[in-house]
Amino acid sequence: MTRKTLRSRLTATFVFLGAVLVIAAIAGFTYPFVDDQSVPGKLLKSGYEYLRDMALLIATGGVAYLTNVFQKRSSFVDSLKEEWRDVLHAKSALLEYTHLENPTTQQYIAAFNILSETIDNMRTVYRNVGETRELVGLYPFAPLHDMRRALQTLNPLKSASTAESDRKIVRDAVLQAFYALRERFLEELDLEEPTSPLLIFAGRRRKKPGATGAANSLQLRQRRRQDKAPPSEPAIDTLLTDLYNREQSTPKPWRDVTEPAPNGRAKA
Repeated sequence: MTRKTLRSRLTATFVFLGAVLVIAAIAGFTYPFVDDQSVPGKLLKSGYEYLRDMALLIATGGVAYLTNVFQKRSSFVDSLKEEWRDVLHAKSALLEYTHLENPTTQQYIAAFNILSETIDNMRTVYRNVGETRELVGLYPFAPLHDMRRALQTLNPLKSASTAESDRKIVRDAVLQAFYALRERFLEELDLEEPTSPLLIFAGRRRKKPGATGAANSLQLRQRRRQDKAPPSEPAIDTLLTDLYNREQSTPKPWRDVTEPAPNGRAKA
């Protein structure tokens, strides 16, 4: 279920429920002041009692319908994400193939099959644009076929080897098609900007090494309790301690070596 369909279904549901509430409110407020013996009064009374009796059923039906709508939307989004993973796999396979100077027929067939499966799997997510009972319609994302046509120019059955310039133009064509596809394809996912983006290059962690006093105390108590009993396998304890100390003594760009030992045991 696309975002457009979801909005139309929700709008129709809320309009219907709103109309029922308005009618019920009008009937409820005017009911005491209407002559029960007149035709309008009898109709108003019957309508009011009907809505009152059916209120629970209407509410339950509305909730069930909305649940079904959101389940279909969730299933559609999952299928869309799966198809996007296939697109990424196909793009990577094609780019890898364009770097081969003398590709084999098997390598070409493998890359072509990955792309072909991605093209056909799109039909499990979207139907063709303008498709009817008599007309096939138009494929919803033409850049995938641009990738296919570009790949077919590097068919090893037509030429045993291709020049780097030919492979580069195909590689650039694949990337151009992919960027165009990505710009439109991902719009349906309702993506939002991250709450805490990191937009600068050479970013560094802002947290300082260490932990709270409660965590350090808990760590120390756990270590003391464990050290009271001798290890069942002293060799294993010695090995793990030695490996940890060696790891801590080796500076790494992604870790601050001044951080406290996670096992609560001081370095030897």
